[in-house]
Amino acid sequence: MPELPEVETVRLGLLPALEGEVIKEVIVRRRDLRTPVPEDFEERVRDQKVLRLDRRSKYVLILLESGESIIIHLGMSGRIRIEEGNPPEPDKHDHIEFVTAGRKCIRFGDPRRFGFVDLIEAGGVDVYPAIAKLGPEPLSDEFDATLLIDKLKNKTTSMKAALMDQRIVAGLGNIYVNEALYRAGISPTRKAGKLTKPKAVKLVGVIKEVLVEAIKSGGSSLKDHRQTDGELGYFQHSFQVYGREGETCNMCGKTAIKRIVQQGRSTFYCSACQQ
Repeated sequence: MPELPEVETVRLGLLPALEGEVIKEVIVRRRDLRTPVPEDFEERVRDQKVLRLDRRSKYVLILLESGESIIIHLGMSGRIRIEEGNPPEPDKHDHIEFVTAGRKCIRFGDPRRFGFVDLIEAGGVDVYPAIAKLGPEPLSDEFDATLLIDKLKNKTTSMKAALMDQRIVAGLGNIYVNEALYRAGISPTRKAGKLTKPKAVKLVGVIKEVLVEAIKSGGSSLKDHRQTDGELGYFQHSFQVYGREGETCNMCGKTAIKRIVQQGRSTFYCSACQQ
């Protein structure tokens, strides 16, 4: 599933095509996504000017002149691409299409249909069910060591599980939690409530560092992620630990990277460097 860097990469790719543009045509080819596309979606979006594009956690938010917001979640295999000029015929997985006054065609496709596209009423973003319980954005000033310590207080779950809890911090997923814990020297199996203040300071800084690097690299393309122009992301070439089971740790230069399973997801770590 795309994580924060992949979704932010999509948002940045959409900016020049959508911000300030008027959506002149909306085509919905399939409504039965993870949640059904509203029956009046086309009517409410057509002829609306796009004021701003935001991201909250793993969701793209498109603010319309009406005050309503289009919310897009890519699910496991969803992607958005921009076609210019005379776009090719849509493929069978292109479910929704937006055409701007500037003749740019933005297509949302999703072979598995685990993603969704919905419309949020004016003023309703913060109470929208998928967003209401989200924790702070990891790249915000709000997210600091003091806040993280407070969020983890008395938590007996593992550090890995805690950081993947979207109520604690929004947008992190398996890849970037693995990478951040490795760089911070923190074991993924350590109890979250035992995190010390110095370790929290380091971890928060590393989380921000990893996410910024990944965004600059266009995200990580392991299976389905593509940027809006169709290009792959390339942060996967910078992985220090994720997917490196059996390879020598880059930090200590002698210990083999281990793989364990936590909550059904693969965890990669160095038992010598991460305590």
